[in-house]
Parts: sequence; structure tokens; C-alpha cells
Amino acid sequence: MPGSPRAMTAPHSTDSPPPAHPLAIPLFRALWIATVMSNIGTWMHDVGAGWLMTSLSPNPLMVALVQAATTFPMFAFALPAGALADIIDRRKLLIAAQLFGLLAAAGLSVVTLAGQASAGLLLLFTAAIATGAAFSAPAFQAIVPELVPPASLQQAVALNALGVNIARAIGPALGGLIIAMAGPGAVFAANALSVMGALFVLARWRRVAAVRTLPAEHMVGAMRAGLRYALGAPELRVVLIRAIGFFLFASCLWALLPIIARRDLGLGPLGYGGLLTFMGLGAVTGALAMPRLRQKMGANAITLAASLLLAAAMAGLSQIATFASAAAMIFLAGLAWIAMMASLNGGAQAASPGWVKARALAIYLLVFQGSMALGATVWGTLASVIGVPSALVAAAVLLALASFWLAARLPLDAASAPDLAPSAHWPVPMVEAAVAHDSGPVLVTIEYRIDPDRIPAFFDAIQAMRRIRRRDGAIDWGVYEDTAAPGSVIETFTVESWLEHLRQHERVTGADRVIQDALRSFHLGTAPPLVRHFVARR
Repeated sequence: MPGSPRAMTAPHSTDSPPPAHPLAIPLFRALWIATVMSNIGTWMHDVGAGWLMTSLSPNPLMVALVQAATTFPMFAFALPAGALADIIDRRKLLIAAQLFGLLAAAGLSVVTLAGQASAGLLLLFTAAIATGAAFSAPAFQAIVPELVPPASLQQAVALNALGVNIARAIGPALGGLIIAMAGPGAVFAANALSVMGALFVLARWRRVAAVRTLPAEHMVGAMRAGLRYALGAPELRVVLIRAIGFFLFASCLWALLPIIARRDLGLGPLGYGGLLTFMGLGAVTGALAMPRLRQKMGANAITLAASLLLAAAMAGLSQIATFASAAAMIFLAGLAWIAMMASLNGGAQAASPGWVKARALAIYLLVFQGSMALGATVWGTLASVIGVPSALVAAAVLLALASFWLAARLPLDAASAPDLAPSAHWPVPMVEAAVAHDSGPVLVTIEYRIDPDRIPAFFDAIQAMRRIRRRDGAIDWGVYEDTAAPGSVIETFTVESWLEHLRQHERVTGADRVIQDALRSFHLGTAPPLVRHFVARR
């Protein structure tokens, strides 16, 4: 931390060379430690909630609904949270979300300690706590580039993943111990207290907001832009589809583990926490091994191996009868889990440029948590009909089959995005007089002069622009050749307003420039293609 406890600032304002390690940066280090403590509290809550539900209602479906209540809010609120994180001050959003989660955790503690907890109230408060987390997650991920210099970013992302798994190794065991000594209510109180550190660090952070050259996007428009980008960016789509194919089946393990521990293994809260600790130890081991694995294996090979390892662990867990064998399977599951999470999260980060990063990561979290919530409900329902062991085997088989098919059809290596930094190579639009931001729709035309013999090749090459234009805001796109002047080609696209077109200028990336330079090579003459802007009159 800085010498004075009164304020904390990010490191970019100084001229000194960047620290060699992210933990050498006081703000990042303080927030990292506080986040680890908060995550320990979250894992303690998960143990307490799962354990309390087995006491209130031992039905597998009700136990699985705890997992659904934890994950569904992320599915419901991730995109609005991501849009907010790209529009308003991320620090203020984080403080508000953390306060909401603290109040919900404190409320659950009071109800439980008073002996008034019910299955419905447990699900309600768990969903409220998860709602606070849903509004925090995109902003937390998006602020990392603000906390460390670019050279330290990958280390910072890896440290955040390691911190989550350190918490996973400590939180469940500590939660089980507190349950055994004082009951679930004490665990919920400890979770509420664990948020205080993050709130303290965020309150002291004097964040310098980025200077905007254009007005902030509106909420609905920002959400539409995020969805449009996800649909228009094939690299991100690969990550999202691979995430669905994994989490939909992997959720079975998380949903049914509390009932496996209590009913099948006869474990108490300390034993259940011990099982989750082995999951965390496996994840920490996997996180430490990931750099070496990346040097020897591509992302696609890692994700396939991780999926098969998790499938084997779930199948093995269906046959176990002792704590030792269950712990071994859970340890392997932790290894597989962190390998998959790191690969998918890295793919989502690489596939999203800065202007939409929080929204792209929110959509990834939406898919992740939505698949977990849906899977938990499905596998809980199925387990209540065919039994827990059979449900685990079914999930394992489907996970293995889906992983082979997806690795062959949608290799994750292809999701490694090219240069997504802003290229700023589009010139400022030439206008006779100022154009109001809300003017529109706007029709943009680009006129090319192409050698008639190269027209087929040009039309094939320019199809890439359809995706780029629509991804960045176009509502219509087309390319046409003049029948009276062969080789005279016009590309057109329409956007909703002049402001939206100005945003397109800010969104074009280095990768887009490579494609546009290739198209420029078809154009005859030394002058660039002629660009015109037409604004509809109202």
C-alpha cells in the first residue's frame, strides 16, 4: 500500500518503470488480498448453504437448487452488469454491489441464527448474495488493466485465478469447521465480514476515469452492442459454445456433491468442507502447472484433456465408498476445472477489445453461470428419479462425447484473437457543418475501382467486412457493382445515428485494418477509395 493510508491510486500516472510483478503494485496487492478473503467467505457460504439445505430438505432437487440459486443471478444480470461497467464508474459500481452482497449475507445470518431459516428463505438470500456477485464480476475483471501496466497484465490475470483457488482450498475446510463448532449461521456471518476488506480498498482507491471523447452509451444500447459483438465475433462465439458444452455437464458434480458427502459417505460438515478443500488443492496444483502445460500443449488439447479428466472423476465418484477415494476424485476434478476455466477465460479475454471487454466477459459469465444453473436443475431432477450415481455416470458420458465433438469442430486454438487494439486509422468524417449526434439513420458508402478480372476475388475478400460492420454497429450492409461501369464497386452500410457511426471509428481494430488493407490492394489508382456519408432528414 502507499505510505499514506488516506488514498490509493493506480500506477499509470507515474513515469517510473513498471514493477516486475503485479504484487509489487500496492493497489493491486491490496485488492488481491482483499478479494482472496472475500472469496474465502464465498466458499464458506457455499458449504454452509449446501449443508443447511440437506438439513432443511434432503431432496436432491432442493439441494441442487442451491447451486441454481447461486448461478442463475449471474445468468440474469451479467449482461446489464457488463453494460453498466462499460458506462459508469466501475469503482462506484463495485462498492454498491459489494454493499448489497454484505447486507444479504448479514440478513441470512440473522435469520439462521434466530432459527427462522427455511428452504425458501435460504434460496432467496443465496440468490440475493449471488446478485451482488453478478454485478461485481464483470467490473472486477475489467478493472485489471487499470491496476497494472500492460506488461504485467497476463501475470495479474493468472494471479486472480490462483487467488480464487487458494480461497477454494481454504474456505470449504474453514466453513466446515465453523459449522461443526457454531452452526451455519456463524458461517453466513463470517461471509458478511469477509466483504469488508474489499470495500475498504475500493473506498480508498482514487480511480482516474478515462477521458471520453463521445457521450456514454445508454444502458439498452450498450447491452445491444455487447450482444451484437458476441454474435459478430467468431473467436468469442467459439469460446461461448465450448463453455456451454463443458459447464452444462460439469455442473452435475457441483450440484450433487453435498448430498454425496452427507447421504452416501455419511460425512459431517467438516468432512464435506474437507472434500471441497481437495477440490481447491487440485485447482491450485493445476494453476501452478498451467504455464508449463501451455508450452507443451495447445489450448484445444488442454481443454479436451481437462474435460476427459473431469468426466473420469465424475464416473469414479459414482462408485466410491470412502472419504479417501472421494478426495482423490475431487482432487482430479479440481485439476480439470482450473485447466478448463483458465483456457476459456483466457480465450474470452483475447477475443474482446477494450471498448466492449466488460460486456464480452459478462456474456461469457452469463453463459457459464446459465449453463451451471440449467445443468444443476436438470441433474438434480434426474438424480431424484434415477439416483445420484446414475446421474453422475450419465453426465460423465455426455461430457466426454461433447468434448470430443467440440474439440474437433470448434478448436479453441482458433479462438486466439489477432490484434484487437484500437487502430484509429479511419479519418475523421468530412462534414460541411456540425451534425447532431442523434441524426440518422446514416448511410456510409465506400467506392472502389477494381480490375474487372479481379472482381470475383474482391467480392470474396470483402465478405469479411459484413461481419466487421455488423459487429461494430451496422444494421444493414451490402456490396454492389455498377452494371454500366464494370469494376466500379460500392460497399454500403447503415447505422442508427451519427453518434453510433462515430463510435465505429473508435471501435475499429488492428485486425480490422489488416483486412481493410488487403481490400485496398484491389483498388486501382493512388487515391484511396472514396467514402461518403449520407444522413437522413427527419
